[in-house]
Amino acid sequence: MVRAIDIHVHPPGPRGGSLTSDPAVRAYFRSAISHASAEEMAEYYAGLDIFGVLFHIDFETASGVRPIPNDYIAELVERYPKQFIGFGSVDPWKGRAAIREAERCATELKLRGLKFHPQQQAFFPNDRRFYPLWEVAQGLGLIVLFHTGTTGVGVGRPGGGGIKLKYARPIPYIDDVAADFPDLTVILAHPSFPWQDEQLAMVVHKPNVFMDLSGWSPKYFSPNTVQYARTLAQDKTMFGSDYPVISPERWLNDFDALGFDEAVRQKILIENAKRVLKLEV
Repeated sequence: MVRAIDIHVHPPGPRGGSLTSDPAVRAYFRSAISHASAEEMAEYYAGLDIFGVLFHIDFETASGVRPIPNDYIAELVERYPKQFIGFGSVDPWKGRAAIREAERCATELKLRGLKFHPQQQAFFPNDRRFYPLWEVAQGLGLIVLFHTGTTGVGVGRPGGGGIKLKYARPIPYIDDVAADFPDLTVILAHPSFPWQDEQLAMVVHKPNVFMDLSGWSPKYFSPNTVQYARTLAQDKTMFGSDYPVISPERWLNDFDALGFDEAVRQKILIENAKRVLKLEV
């Protein structure tokens, strides 16, 4: 049994560099860490005895930035199978090409899910134009993980770097998807500030919706989030660090300070992720 399963990990790129290469992001999170290569990251996670889920984000249409290929994530998983599994990412604005890539992620690359960042990708998940993508993901058994709440991307820049926070509101934009595709496993990433109560309502209301609590130190969680994680949402809540912007060590240390019962603690750190990801670790 591993110490924990980190469901939210952003690996260094194939040429190095990471989220914390941006000085503004580094300043925003303060405790951010950085490794120059995927090898260093893998050694770090092995040393912590933590299993992780790797992914990146394809937001080429909104930004013009070429994405890291999903093949790279698959290669890392193949290289470190005892340490990581991977999710792919597709740009929903690419239409049929996005659907074909989602199919390739599942059938050829053996990735377990898809990561979306509605703010960086500038789309509303409940826009009917994207429903064929959710239908395919559901049919293939791919998990979909949506960034929710505010973001450190663009923080402090004029106009927030053009990022519009509205896209990552849980209700109605993601709730509609969860309702219309009841066999699609949906993970709401991060405490959904300033919409935490919408997130908690979805997690309790819909059997196919889960949440990871990455990107925030647990000492900053809202009282309602902590209470639901202890009680009504204890089977729907998962650990995620948002590496490298939050270190797994900091997250786990601050989480332990909340004094969760050991049985609930094990659910959040290991058991819920094992069940959702269908893992044997």
